[in-house]
Amino acid sequence: MSTSSFHIPPDHPAFAGHFPGMPITPGVVLLDEALHAIAVAQKMDLQKCTISSVKFLSPVLPGTELTLHYERNANGGIQFDIKQGERVAVTGAFNA
Repeated sequence: MSTSSFHIPPDHPAFAGHFPGMPITPGVVLLDEALHAIAVAQKMDLQKCTISSVKFLSPVLPGTELTLHYERNANGGIQFDIKQGERVAVTGAFNA
C-alpha cells in the first residue's frame, strides 16, 4: 500500500460557498487531489480513468492534514482511502 499526505488550505476558493460560516471541503476537491496524486505516482493518464465507487464518510474541515492510502486491486484498478488521523473520510475505487 502506498501513502502520501496533503491538506486543502483554508484559503482555497471552494470554501467561499461551501458553506458560508461553517466551511467543509467539497468532495470534488478531495477527489481531485487524491486522483491527481495517484496518477502522478503511478504514471497514469487520468483521461482514461473512470471512478467506479466513492463514499464520503466524514466531513473534512479546511486545513486538515490528510493521508491518502492506495493500492492496486485484483482487476488492475486502484482502491483508495483518504484519512483524517485514523478516521476514513473518503473511500473509493477507480479503473485505470
